[in-house]
Amino acid sequence: MKTLIYVPIIHTSADLGSLAKDVNKRGIADFGEEFWARYRKTVDSFWEAVSHYFDSIDVAGMKIYQDGMVAGGEVAQNIVEEVVKSGSKNFEIISKLIQRGAVLIKTEDLDLIKEERDRIVAILHAKSITRKLISFLRYKLFKKRLLNKRDEFIVKRIEETSNDNGKGVIFIGAFHNVKKRLQENLKIIEIKDTEKVNEFQKLLPFYKKNKKRFDELSDYLISEIDSNLYI
Repeated sequence: MKTLIYVPIIHTSADLGSLAKDVNKRGIADFGEEFWARYRKTVDSFWEAVSHYFDSIDVAGMKIYQDGMVAGGEVAQNIVEEVVKSGSKNFEIISKLIQRGAVLIKTEDLDLIKEERDRIVAILHAKSITRKLISFLRYKLFKKRLLNKRDEFIVKRIEETSNDNGKGVIFIGAFHNVKKRLQENLKIIEIKDTEKVNEFQKLLPFYKKNKKRFDELSDYLISEIDSNLYI
């Protein structure tokens, strides 16, 4: 049976490219410098736990599917190495997997990725509160449609490129709904509970009112992952 290791991801600033500065500035403004630094440390520790997990398993021949990866082959590997230089924990893990014999696969459609990014940029660069609100409402209106289209494309790529009894790993945003779309003959191993990762990110704007639960989820995210999950 085909096996897919499922990694629900949390993006770090390094993954956001040119948007990183604006996102960090907004994070400090909204939450304060001390809390924002603690949040970023939690996310980095989450990635350290994921990295340690992959260090403990055989990955030779494994297919890698990455959220936002719009190329394959040498172009994809060049993208990975460039993003690693910016400090991405996610792409640092992928780079190590490739060095150990895993294969990076084109996962997403460029036009869909560009459309979503353009809408996010419009929100961040809006010159007034009114324009920011309009851009945000437009993004909310189209977000679900875009996400569904992206998920359909990702599932198609997995089905097209996975082999019988083959093994793969997908690094995917927690708000995606890829799992339910995958074929029944695919065994999915979720190394961190997607619902908990999702809840952690949803609670971020309201952490002061949900401090206990937010701290519980933070502890869960950074906890060690059992290497026996992959058999």
